[in-house]
Amino acid sequence: MKLYTIDTGYFKLDGGPMFGVVPKTMWQKLNPPDENNMCTWAMRCLLVEDQNRRMLIDTGMGDFIDDTYRKRYLPNGEDTLEKSLAKHGFSAEDITDVFLTHLHFDHCMGALKDDGMGQPTLRFPNATYWSSYAQWESAMHPNAREKASYRKEYLQAIADSGKLKYVEKEELGLDNVSIEYTFGHTESMMICHIYKGNQTISYCADLVPSHHHVRLAYIMAYDIRPMESLKEKTIFLEKALENNHILFFEHDKDVECATLKRTDKGIEVDRLMTLAEALQ
Repeated sequence: MKLYTIDTGYFKLDGGPMFGVVPKTMWQKLNPPDENNMCTWAMRCLLVEDQNRRMLIDTGMGDFIDDTYRKRYLPNGEDTLEKSLAKHGFSAEDITDVFLTHLHFDHCMGALKDDGMGQPTLRFPNATYWSSYAQWESAMHPNAREKASYRKEYLQAIADSGKLKYVEKEELGLDNVSIEYTFGHTESMMICHIYKGNQTISYCADLVPSHHHVRLAYIMAYDIRPMESLKEKTIFLEKALENNHILFFEHDKDVECATLKRTDKGIEVDRLMTLAEALQ
């Protein structure tokens, strides 16, 4: 098995919602905002190569996004899905599985591209696209709180392709990957655990979007059930600490991975590192 960090660029989100109830006087030291209170966040994906399978976990925002979203979220940086895959010797055609932790636009829109006539088509034509059924239904029938985070009119192209499968109803067929469902951030978001030898790498998605969010009180205001997020994060971190998991952060602009330690203040990050360093 081989693991590769796939960087897809950066975007901006208001620091207030990203840090929830934590006062700006505290969080602005961690991720300094611009004059509009916007902080820079990564859209970092993970490629798992195991035997003849190449599984891409999340896809970032991609380039098939309208001007309203570009102006609102300001995607930036030189990295793209294609460039990052090519850096490791892969193309979009090589991907066999696209695993979407949830369907908020910054996690899944990179799965699509323009077909040349302004319509969405699959960026990874040879891949099976995996979602949670409950999450897909939530995206197709969004509540008012999450509606702006879903682009169901684009996501329909995945369903129409016939290549969409639901993890709850199908076997992934990957012995070294397991799925954990969480319900605080959105309906049935999936956390992916990858087992490489004696190491476990946990792709945190938006349960722990950055190493700053390891602190229990740091829960995003975007979460539909923040108290459930608190419970889920507490259990997740305890298990990760006990089993010495390597946490992989999707949105941390500076840090790819971390291990944990217990302190007088609770569980905190210990070693900060790149994925390559973690796997040495």
